[in-house]
Amino acid sequence: MRVSAPTYPVQINVAKTFMHGMLNIILLTAAAGACIPIGGFIASQTRIQRQWLDEEFRHSVIALGAGILLGAVAIVLVPDALKHLSHSPWTIALILSGGVFFYCLEKYLDIHRRSAPQLTGMLLDYVPESLALGGIAASGADSTMLLAVLIGLQNLPEGFNAYKELTDAGHSSKKVLLMMLALLPLGPLFGVAGFSALGDQHEILGGIMLIASGGILYLIFQDIAPQIPIRKHRSPPLGAVIGFSIAMLGVVLSQY
Repeated sequence: MRVSAPTYPVQINVAKTFMHGMLNIILLTAAAGACIPIGGFIASQTRIQRQWLDEEFRHSVIALGAGILLGAVAIVLVPDALKHLSHSPWTIALILSGGVFFYCLEKYLDIHRRSAPQLTGMLLDYVPESLALGGIAASGADSTMLLAVLIGLQNLPEGFNAYKELTDAGHSSKKVLLMMLALLPLGPLFGVAGFSALGDQHEILGGIMLIASGGILYLIFQDIAPQIPIRKHRSPPLGAVIGFSIAMLGVVLSQY
């Protein structure tokens, strides 16, 4: 009579694998989130005496963040979402619904005098991207590390610009930096939620990624891109090209 082997070692290995993946996603999202206060701290230490040069530098950083956001959408979020949803025609409706949702949210914030484009954009893309990052990690996709790096890279200029935006509105430097530090747990929290719940929910994960993509595209062209041009200065928009190139470089290196 054959005696079946005990299942305990298998269960232990599965639990270890799950905990290892959970730890990885916590570390990745925390590192990406840490770039927000780091960007704010850099902004607090950056003082250029000539006003026109300071303004041009700031607009260049805004363009850099917009370029990386666009790269994350075009190179990671949308292609992965299309795979999860088998290139269904409904994907167009999802990405459009993301833009409409963010439009309604921005309109609400504007009516209630709470409009802060850089801060709003930073939060509204960081949260769903962390959720998607957790789901992508659980599904075992190769783009996990690339998306984490892109989130961190975009959080640096966004943290920089959000700091400038809030301090220009009258908030103290210390208060702004403390608020940015308080945002750190959001990434791991939503990353763990995505890792736990979305790993095998491909349709839901793809839908979240497309809605986030639509919202990010709306924010880029509604709030961020209009801040980039400066009269008589045409170099800042090159930051968008540089940012997109950084995202593209990540894909090239991951396939090398």
